[in-house]
Amino acid sequence: MLSTSNGKILAVDDTPASLRLLTDLLKSEGYDVRSAINGSLALESAIKNPPELVLLDICMPEMDGFEVCRRLKANPKTSEIPVIFISALAETDEKLHGFELGGVDYVTKPYQRQELMARVHAHMELTRLRNHLEDLVQERTDELRENEKKLRTSLIDFITALSATLEMRDPYTAGHQKRVAHLATALAIDVGVSHDKIAGLYLASVVHDYGKILVPAEILSKPGRLNELEYGLIKLHPQTGYEILKGIDFPWPIAQTVVQHHERRNGAGYPHGLKDTEILIEAKILAVADVVEAMVSHRPYRAGLGLEAALQELTRNRGELYEPAVVDACLKLFQEKGYRLPA
Repeated sequence: MLSTSNGKILAVDDTPASLRLLTDLLKSEGYDVRSAINGSLALESAIKNPPELVLLDICMPEMDGFEVCRRLKANPKTSEIPVIFISALAETDEKLHGFELGGVDYVTKPYQRQELMARVHAHMELTRLRNHLEDLVQERTDELRENEKKLRTSLIDFITALSATLEMRDPYTAGHQKRVAHLATALAIDVGVSHDKIAGLYLASVVHDYGKILVPAEILSKPGRLNELEYGLIKLHPQTGYEILKGIDFPWPIAQTVVQHHERRNGAGYPHGLKDTEILIEAKILAVADVVEAMVSHRPYRAGLGLEAALQELTRNRGELYEPAVVDACLKLFQEKGYRLPA
């Protein structure tokens, strides 16, 4: 059981003799007691140095105990302090009014010492238990946040390791993924995607072509046009990436984003021919970033087509293949904000 010694109590009563009696009684029980002879002084004292408990008389001039309680509960600094009314008013209506204002207890004068102390002890311990519980909850919350931070760091490290394995086989694809991730993040910010979704989108972008790990290296680096069979193998990479990633319990839909990044709004994409609302917003953003980077950059089989050609592709197929809001964000990013893909 938590100790009730040295608790801070504010005693309020406009009768000096009553206030002195109450103060001495509380001090004899080991409490740290401050006294206030009227409502204004009580409020000032409570706000400057909040007590753990307030014992409050009701019948006071200028500002009665009910008004003091109302103001205490209205102030964020004192709203959680429990208030026990101590009054000669014994009618049920007064007691109910005190509870309605936020009082936790009501003791009628003249009070019995043992009864008053029992109530003070009980409410003081409840207050300390509540505060202790709040501290425990905060401590646990901090631990969970720290664990979540560590988990996210581990996931980033894992994703980076995946990207590195692909880079060893195909440096063109690995560099492409990093630049796509950079552009996708910028687009997501402009579109208004939440910070949490952006974190998942970035990781999905970094490995969106990881399924190419199973495509023969000679096909990936082939200098000429791909034949139908070779292109068919390339088109398997979204599904392959999904199969590799789906068993990992990410807090974001990374596997789903990867498998959908070649889907198109009109259903002309692959591997599943999804349409518009069937496609995740993360995948729609990734699709635009992927197309732009692929067209701008040099590849073993062709020279880069240039930014202008990439933006024309987006404009021409806005709403048909690509999400309008994402296309608009991309045009604005390059044409108005001076964005450039990282080297």
